[in-house]
Amino acid sequence: QVQLAESGGGSVHTGESLRVSCVVSGRTFGNHALAWWRQAPGEEREFVAALRWGGRSTSYSDSVKGRFTISKGDVKNTVHLQMNSLKPEDTAVYYCGVGFRSERSSDPFSRASYDYWGQGTQVTVTS
Repeated sequence: QVQLAESGGGSVHTGESLRVSCVVSGRTFGNHALAWWRQAPGEEREFVAALRWGGRSTSYSDSVKGRFTISKGDVKNTVHLQMNSLKPEDTAVYYCGVGFRSERSSDPFSRASYDYWGQGTQVTVTS
């Protein structure tokens, strides 16, 4: 059984920073995909950022590129999302997802590429 646990959400003001983290436990292998998605009230869940555990490449949505950084943690199967210059429109529940399809057969920007999800952590940005 694969489980994901997010942490680090909270409330900040515009321009401030926050880091959310995710720990994946259970089945894993070397090149699984880890990603952050977010969902604002009344909106669809949207892609934020992704990486491959076994690689160096990262992917970002245009709305967060240059402000957010996804990175591997020092502990295996831990991924962080450093969020800088936060805006009120970044307010959402942030979800961590893990996918086990090969890099060739999955699209990091597609929700269908991820097999398991965490419960989410709330990030609120006020002006």
